[in-house]
Amino acid sequence: MSLILNNIVNSISPLELSQLEGYSFMNRMDTKYPFSFKLLPELLGRISEQYKVLEINGVRDLPYRTTYFDTPDNLFFNQHTRGFVERYKVRCRLYETNGESFLEVKHKNIKGRTQKWRISKNDNCLFDNESIKFLFSYVSDSAFNVRPVLKSRFNRITLIGVNTKERITFDHNISFSNGNGEPIRLPYLAIAEVKRDSHLKPSPFTCALKDMLIRSSGFSKYCVGRAIVNNIAKAHLMKPTLHSLQKIENEYNVYSA
Repeated sequence: MSLILNNIVNSISPLELSQLEGYSFMNRMDTKYPFSFKLLPELLGRISEQYKVLEINGVRDLPYRTTYFDTPDNLFFNQHTRGFVERYKVRCRLYETNGESFLEVKHKNIKGRTQKWRISKNDNCLFDNESIKFLFSYVSDSAFNVRPVLKSRFNRITLIGVNTKERITFDHNISFSNGNGEPIRLPYLAIAEVKRDSHLKPSPFTCALKDMLIRSSGFSKYCVGRAIVNNIAKAHLMKPTLHSLQKIENEYNVYSA
């Protein structure tokens, strides 16, 4: 994390993990905003007085490690890239700061709401009878066929509204790998995501986004990672997203020049 970004994050009032309980939003509306990492300090600076930042063991820029799972015929990937209104995602996520790890299922329903279910696992997320039973409850027969297909690492800054019922995350320092060879890094990319129970009226966050011309986009780290690392589905279904990613990289390079 850059010195400027670090100073801004450290200036925000802290929030303990126990205070996050009322903002878990396991059944929620969420919206993503991919943009150039160079804009992140300014964006955070604009809203720093209206939000609190999650701090765990003295760390505010929290490292995450994720393993995504899919079937041999890429069922979940295809659901996302082909625009299915009902779609799933299976992953194991490790919160490196406190060592907690969870096997998770995410579901986007026909109303556009995201539901998430999870069970606690050890850090290597080995599948056992409990895991299969858990997955079978949500993804049915696909539970018996899933295997790891993508690994991702990133850092996350989490904010909670002081006067607004919203949780905002900022992911950066993102990298992808398939477990073989060097990871592919995306230092130019930041992804903001706002999570809430329902559609909100304008908030300090959404107003700052509007002022900075940062727009929402259907952006999936999983699908982007698969397309980049595994070189799949780079036809018309992924072209708009990959084109947007290229524009963000170009913008980042202009700022860095």
